[in-house]
Amino acid sequence: MRHQENHRTHRIGWLRAAVLGANDGIVSTASLIVGVAAANAGRGSILVAGAAGLVAGAMSMAAGEYVSVSSQSDTEQADLDRERHELATDSANEHAELAAIYVTRGIDPALARQVAEQLMAHDALGAHARDELGISETVAARPMQAALASAATFSAGAALPLLLVTLVPLSALVWTVSGSSLLFLAFLGALAARTGGSPMWPSVARVTFWGALAMALTAGVGALFGVSV
Repeated sequence: MRHQENHRTHRIGWLRAAVLGANDGIVSTASLIVGVAAANAGRGSILVAGAAGLVAGAMSMAAGEYVSVSSQSDTEQADLDRERHELATDSANEHAELAAIYVTRGIDPALARQVAEQLMAHDALGAHARDELGISETVAARPMQAALASAATFSAGAALPLLLVTLVPLSALVWTVSGSSLLFLAFLGALAARTGGSPMWPSVARVTFWGALAMALTAGVGALFGVSV
C-alpha cells in the first residue's frame, strides 16, 4: 500500500502573510477604535477613524509585504544566477561541493559522489538550489501572493471591529469592541494553528495577549488625551 502523508509546509508563504494581515487588521483597527472612543469622540468620528485605518492599513500591509518579499526573491535570484554561472564554468568543483554536503549529512563519501553525480545530471541547478542554498519550490518567495493575502485578510480582520461601531451603543463601545476583538483573535489563532498543523493553545495565547496589550495601551492614551482636551 502506498503511504500517504499530509504535510503543510506548502502553506507557509500565504499562511504567514494571511495570519499577519488578519491579526494586524483586528488589533490595529480595534485599538484605534477603542482609543478614539475612550477620548469621548462621536460615532461619526470613530467610524471615519476606523475606516481610514482599514484602508491605510490594508495598503500598508500590501506594500510592505510586496517590498519585503520582493527583496527576498531578488536575493534568491541573485544566488541562483551565481550558482548557474559556477555550474557553467566550474562543474567539477560544484560536484565536489554537493557531494561534501551529503557527506556532512551522514552519507558515505563514495555514495555521496554518486548521488551528487546523478542529481546534477537530472537537474544540477535544482540540486544546488535545494541542498546548498536551501531554496525550494515550497518555500520560494512569492511577493504578489504575500501582498494580496495580507491586504485581503487585513481588510477582513479590520471590518469586524468596525462593524461593531455601527451596532453597539457608544457607552458600551470600548468594552464591547475590546472583548469581541479578543474573541476574534482567539479564533484566528486557533484557525491558524489548525491550518498549519501546530498546537492550538500557544497560538491562541500569543495573539490574545498581544492584542489585549495593544488595546489597553491605546485606550489609556485615548482616555488621557480625552481628559486633557
